[in-house]
Amino acid sequence: MEKLEQMKKELRIIFMGTPEFSVPSLEILIENGWNVVAVITAPDKPKGRGQKLIPSPVKECALKHSIPILQPSNLKSPDFLKELKSYQADVQVVVAFRMLPESVWSMPPLGTFNLHASLLPNYRGAAPINWAIINGEKETGVTTFFLKHEIDTGSIIFQEKEPIYPNDNVGTLYERLMIKGANLVLKTIEGLAKGNLSSKVQDESQAQHHAPKIFKETCEIDWNNNALAIHNLVRGLSPYPAAWTSLDGKNCKIFVTEIDKKENHGLKPGEFNSDGKTHLTFQTGKGSLKILELQLEGKKRMEIQEFLRGYKF
Repeated sequence: MEKLEQMKKELRIIFMGTPEFSVPSLEILIENGWNVVAVITAPDKPKGRGQKLIPSPVKECALKHSIPILQPSNLKSPDFLKELKSYQADVQVVVAFRMLPESVWSMPPLGTFNLHASLLPNYRGAAPINWAIINGEKETGVTTFFLKHEIDTGSIIFQEKEPIYPNDNVGTLYERLMIKGANLVLKTIEGLAKGNLSSKVQDESQAQHHAPKIFKETCEIDWNNNALAIHNLVRGLSPYPAAWTSLDGKNCKIFVTEIDKKENHGLKPGEFNSDGKTHLTFQTGKGSLKILELQLEGKKRMEIQEFLRGYKF
């Protein structure tokens, strides 16, 4: 125990991350007594009507714990690299940050490892949680791996699986993977400190799916697809950025759906029926889909009954 406590003090860690997903990983290192000597995060962003500069969730966490913060706009800047080197980190931990140049990830003697929210090599890319649900997967997980040139391709250190439940959306799965990932980061740091880690090269034959960035056009519902595929698209984009369609000429975000086992005979894909009180059901390329929660352009998010009470088609 004394030896581990000594390791915690001596191992110098730099943590890199920006969004909420990164925070539990930083918190768990601090709470367990590891020596986080600096945090690298994105520059503050202007937000709202007043364009007030807002710090990232990771910056707020670092401020709370009085950890030095670096917010470089250019990761290749000589001034930034000089400052980074001055912290003499033994290892760098990356959780939901941006792509690093080799001059950064190769700097510490024990390397730089990343936490990724999938079972690599499957779902490499910016949106692994979304795409796992959109593709109807029953299982995903988290992976820690050493960084190398090609994104998300470095040698795997640890992986842990997580089931995807039928009622999961990207929000619920994100929460679980965020916590599971933090525990994996802690396990990885402990292994590195003890010097008993082994890593394995990724098996390219297992790289069956990719997870590219989500754009607005990705989120548009194609009603020619079958009901299950559209239902999974909605789950994989809810609550943010949300699947959308056009309703009476207005943009309408769809958050919760349910596959309807009844056929809407006579309707074409994209056409809908409603009793004006309890249900709004769209015909798809195969099967039909009930809309349970939605948000019409300029309105708040509502359950379908509330929406229908105040809306006339």
